[in-house]
Amino acid sequence: MDPALRQRYRTLILAAGWMFVILGVLGLFLPILQGVLFLMVGFYLLSLVSPRARLLKMRVRKRFPKAARWQDEAEAWVRRKLAERQRRKKS
Repeated sequence: MDPALRQRYRTLILAAGWMFVILGVLGLFLPILQGVLFLMVGFYLLSLVSPRARLLKMRVRKRFPKAARWQDEAEAWVRRKLAERQRRKKS
């Protein structure tokens, strides 16, 4: 992969991850948004490009096993959306 393209991909993933984290924090206080789900999606995206976020994700999974199921669902949703985006881009 071209280094410039890789950097753009990393920047896009970081921006999307932080956007979901911010929405998740807002969702903890607003009844309309699903705060925990947005936080899980945001941390998954950040864990794709950040070793620190990957470590945090592993710690959360160990400490809160019930939340690991939500995390798995959020990760599956993100993978589906990224795969759909790549398919559309190739077409």
